[in-house]
Amino acid sequence: MSINPKAKLVEHILDLRAIEQVPTRKGYGEGLLEAGEKDPRVVALCADLTESTQTHLFAKKFPERFIEMGVAEQNMATVAAGLASYGKIPFITSYAMFSPGRNWEQIRTTICYNNVPVKVIGSHAGISVGPDGATHQAIEDMAITRVIPNMTVINPCDVHEARKATLAALEVGPVYIRLHREKTPVMTTPESPFEIGKAVTVWDSDSNRVDASIVACGPLVYNAILAASELEKEGYKIRVLNSHTVKPLDEEDVLKAAKDSGAIVTVEEHQITGGLGSAVAEYLAKNYPVPMEFVGVENRFGESGAPNELLKAFGMESADIKKAILKVISRKK
Repeated sequence: MSINPKAKLVEHILDLRAIEQVPTRKGYGEGLLEAGEKDPRVVALCADLTESTQTHLFAKKFPERFIEMGVAEQNMATVAAGLASYGKIPFITSYAMFSPGRNWEQIRTTICYNNVPVKVIGSHAGISVGPDGATHQAIEDMAITRVIPNMTVINPCDVHEARKATLAALEVGPVYIRLHREKTPVMTTPESPFEIGKAVTVWDSDSNRVDASIVACGPLVYNAILAASELEKEGYKIRVLNSHTVKPLDEEDVLKAAKDSGAIVTVEEHQITGGLGSAVAEYLAKNYPVPMEFVGVENRFGESGAPNELLKAFGMESADIKKAILKVISRKK
C-alpha cells in the first residue's frame, strides 16, 4: 500500500466496511462554532436552511451574532458585505445552487470587488445531492466563483478538512467553501495537514517511477485513492494529489506531478468545464503540457436518483477513474 505517511490518513482506509462516513457540512458546523469561540468578530447569516447547513450550532451558542435572512440570498450577500466593511467576519450559508448560484452578482460586486472578508459556504453541492434533482445540484459553482478576482475556492475532501478549511478561512479575504450533503468517507484525521493553496499527496509510488498522477478534490479524492490502489496491484505506479484548494491552485505540486509522471487525470464532482480540471489544464498548457483526461460532469445537467446511482451514471466511480488513468497512460509519448 502506498499511502503517504505524511498525509496522516486513517488506518484501514481501503476497507469500505470499516471506514467512517460523515457529511462534509458537519465539519463546517463544527468549524464555524470553533471560529466563533476564537474570534468575536465572526458572525453567521443563513438563508432559511440553518439546520441543513449546520449553522444551527453557531446560532444556538451565539444568537446575538446570528442573522436568519430568510429566502433572500442576494440580500444576504449584500448585508454580509456591509458587516465586513465595518469589521465583522461574516459566514453566509445556503445550498450552493442558491449561494453562490442565485446571488453571484452580489458576491462579485459587493464582496469580491471590495475585497471584504465574507466567507461564502455552499452546501449540498454536486450530483450526490441525489433525489432533489438537477435544479438543486450545483455542478457549476466552482467555475463561477473561481473566475472572480480576490476569491479563494476550496472543496474539502471530508469532514475534518471542512472544519480546517472553515478555520483557515479566517485568515484570508473572500472565500468560497463547497460542501456536500451525503455522508462520505472520512479519510483524513485531525492531525492531517491542511493549508490553503497547498495540495496534499495522499498516495504515492514507493519507487521513483510514476506512470500517471491524479489531481482530485472533494469526496471523490477517496475514489481516486481506490483507483490508484487497484492499479498498483496491476503494476502501475500512481500519485494522488488532494487539491482541496482549487484557487489558488498548488502550481508547484501540480507541475512536479506532471514532470514526474508525464500524464494527469483530474477528478471532481463538478462540470469539467471551469472547475479543477480547467484550472490544472490552464496552468499546464502554459508551463508543461502533458496528456490529460478529465473525470467529472460532461456538459449536462444532473438528474434525480440515489447518490451512488448518480455517481455511477455520471462516470465518477473508482472504475471510471481507473479507465481514465489507463487511457492517459496510453497517450504518453
